[in-house]
Parts: sequence; structure tokens; C-alpha cells
Amino acid sequence: VWIFGYGSLVWRPGFEFTSRKVGFIRGYSRRFWQGDTFHRGSERMPGRVVTLLEDCGACTWGVAYEVRGEQIAASLQYLNMREAVLGGYDTKLVKFHPQEKDAEEPILALVYIATPQNPSYLGPASEEDIAAQIIVSSGCAGHNIEYLLRLADFMRYFCPQAEDKHLFSIEEALVSILPCLYCTEESLEET
Repeated sequence: VWIFGYGSLVWRPGFEFTSRKVGFIRGYSRRFWQGDTFHRGSERMPGRVVTLLEDCGACTWGVAYEVRGEQIAASLQYLNMREAVLGGYDTKLVKFHPQEKDAEEPILALVYIATPQNPSYLGPASEEDIAAQIIVSSGCAGHNIEYLLRLADFMRYFCPQAEDKHLFSIEEALVSILPCLYCTEESLEET
């Protein structure tokens, strides 16, 4: 079984796997439109995490993990709790295209997608509003800023040829907001 990750699964799968491949799926774009009240946010301040939006001309880069034998049941049980029960995601089968030049045919992979019907779905917002929400959100897996920056780093280092305007625009908005929130010792002494 292959499992495709396009969010935190790219750097923290949390399950045992036999192999992993960087690559992409077609027909979807990644969006920070899913709310998170557990891993990267709270009930009071939901974080923003990614989901996939059907988009016939787009492709989304990520990592596919191959699980075999005893790994299958354990990984699916873990992901069901992490993505479906706690996250509000549904599963779908997609064609994964490995990045390798000598890659064979596309691989069928399982992917978790949050739809607008789930109660945590937040939907679209401006990059600035999403960045502002990410800055103030934190959950049991860590700060929402870490989620955004790790995903941007993955794209930058493992998929430098790929464009993800939505992701990088939010990262840029976050970086422009942070200095406004930072208070130096000098400014504290002045008050």
C-alpha cells in the first residue's frame, strides 16, 4: 500500500514504512483551508493546515510512503486516528507520479483530503489572514508556524522545480507580519 502525504506527513509520517518517494499527484492544489483544533491549534484558536482542492490543471508535490505486511494495519490505524478522527479528513485513491527520472507508471496511493462538509473546514481567506491565524495558533504537535515553515522548506529543498504560490505567499505574509510582533529589549526599556 502507498500513502501520499502533502502536509505534515512529508516530514513527520509517524508510522513505519518500507520506502518513500518524492513526487506529485495531478488534479489537486494544496490549500491552507482546513482548521485544526488538536495538532496545530485549539478550540479557542484553531490552526490552519492543508487540504487538497480539486483543480484539473494543478499538481501537488509531496511524499508517498510504501507500507508492507504488518506495517499496513498499524499505519492505517494510526492515520485513521491522526487524519480522520482528529483531523476530519476522508480517504481517496490517487495516481502518484514519482520524481525519479526512471520512474515506472504512476502508483496508486491513498490520500487524506478534508472536504468542505467536515466541521473543521475553514475555507478560503487571504494569505495575510491565514498567516495571522497561523501566528497565534499552537496545538499538541507544536506551533502552527512550524507546520507552515517545514512545509515550505520541504518544497524548497525537495521540489525546487515546483511552484506552490499559495504556500509561499502565506510564508511571505507571515515573515512580513512577524517583525511587527517582535519587541526588542531596547523598545521594552523605552516604555
